[in-house]
Amino acid sequence: MLTLPRWEGARVVVEPPGEGAGTWAGAPSALAAGGEIYLAYRLRLPIGEGRGYANVVARSRDGVAFDTVAEVRKDRFGGASLERPALAVTPEGRWRLYVSVATPGTKHWRVDLLEADEPEKLGEAPALTVLPGDATAGVKDPVLHFDGRRWHLWASVHPLESDEHADRMSTWYATSPDGVDWTWRGVALAPRAGAWDARGVRVSAVAPVEGGLAVAYDGRATADENWEERTGAATAPRLADGSYGPMTAAEGPPMGSPHAPHGLRYLTAVPGRIYYEATRADGGHALYTEAVPG
Repeated sequence: MLTLPRWEGARVVVEPPGEGAGTWAGAPSALAAGGEIYLAYRLRLPIGEGRGYANVVARSRDGVAFDTVAEVRKDRFGGASLERPALAVTPEGRWRLYVSVATPGTKHWRVDLLEADEPEKLGEAPALTVLPGDATAGVKDPVLHFDGRRWHLWASVHPLESDEHADRMSTWYATSPDGVDWTWRGVALAPRAGAWDARGVRVSAVAPVEGGLAVAYDGRATADENWEERTGAATAPRLADGSYGPMTAAEGPPMGSPHAPHGLRYLTAVPGRIYYEATRADGGHALYTEAVPG
């Protein structure tokens, strides 16, 4: 199961690198390994001041106090900005960081992969582009699941036919034998006309349940809500061939921050705890955690 935020009892894990709108800490990806919790997240400054300048990998014993073990900055990728990373461990024990990179001067995004034999070495690992996108679409913010046999991935895809509509997003599904070479399977979750997620949807977390997956996703109704998405729930069926089918969004309103403009997005989970990025009182975004039933 995936527990959506309640806000009660939420604690700040990482403060943003400054104050005010456009200054963010968040876009987390969490996993549990060796009795510890690892968290990869993005740090960002406003447009014109650096945008998403770093992805950080950190480690914690209690899930609240984290120590940095690795960091990568946008310059090493030749990127204009970095967005949500995805942290994973292979069956062989190799550590991976999937990094979302913005192409300078465009609305295009791609995803690069860093791999090392321990998390402390991710900052020095060579980069390999695994989700390049193309002239028609940018790809970013991957979510990964390994089922013991193959890899599954859900990524945010943005159309690039015009800058006016490049903020639109849907979530596409892909599979891979190794987590490196991916085959796209089609749209997993699409916006719903007239709903709170009519402008765009982005899967943020998946969890196996009987018959398929429980899903958390971000959505927005208008272009003005870009960067202030809220969080809803969905489900996906497991198909006979072991892949996952299209997702169905749950009815009802999404969860948002109590602070205007109410952004609450990029939920990720480990047993007993969830993490997410949310708007705070000054308009900036902090990285929060809540304890949940294990």
